[in-house]
Amino acid sequence: MPYIGNQSTNSYSSMVKQDLTGASGASVTLSHPVANANEVELYINNVRQEPTTSYTTSGTTLNFVGYTVAASDDIYVIFSGKAIQTTVPPDGSVSTAKIASSAVDLTSKVTGVLPVANGGTGIVSNPMFKVTGADNVALTNNTYTKVTFNSEEFDVGGYYDSTTNYRYTPQVAGKYLIYGRVYITYGSEATENMYIAIYKNGTATQQFARSDDNSQYGSIQISSLVEMNGSSDYVEIYTKASSSTNAVYYAGGLLGEFSGYRIGA
Repeated sequence: MPYIGNQSTNSYSSMVKQDLTGASGASVTLSHPVANANEVELYINNVRQEPTTSYTTSGTTLNFVGYTVAASDDIYVIFSGKAIQTTVPPDGSVSTAKIASSAVDLTSKVTGVLPVANGGTGIVSNPMFKVTGADNVALTNNTYTKVTFNSEEFDVGGYYDSTTNYRYTPQVAGKYLIYGRVYITYGSEATENMYIAIYKNGTATQQFARSDDNSQYGSIQISSLVEMNGSSDYVEIYTKASSSTNAVYYAGGLLGEFSGYRIGA
């Protein structure tokens, strides 16, 4: 039959009759459990009995109140409570055509990394970050020092530690393009060697060096592809200067940067 509005979640079936002729005693067993006596109609010798007064029910047991029946009595019941039921679809029975657009909330119903979907951005599948750091930090001569990059511009995925270790530990495996830049000043030597390196898990994997004569300052930068396992691997930026004893680095504002993004598996 046609209807207006959303389709009902109820389904309908024919009322079921159970013949209990031949039973005797103070109770009989029903073929279908009921919630109460009002959900089943009891007939004895074609006379309908009054629910709760003439009989009570408990699950599949129907109890006669104040009397018993004999095997010669014509007894039957009709399950009126079985006529309407709310159905739960069996597992695997609902197709995508039955699900309304935007009906599934991926934020609360799905865990893990979300792929690019219709209308989605895949933003968590491609984490990226960019941070700047501290200024006027003294460098010990000819000793690598980890750069304090502590100011996040953005951190998609939330994998950068800007408060304690100043490192990037992405939780999505893949190949990452990592970039670092610092600015160094010095004054005690005519020639200064300046270095910058990408450290992975505490060990230098790439290094860049330059020498300056008499300028007393210089910017150094480095970039490299780094494979990350998506769990424990992390990267950091280190820098050093050799020859002078009063070199300092600047990593804030426009002078420094530590950034990276996942380019693929």
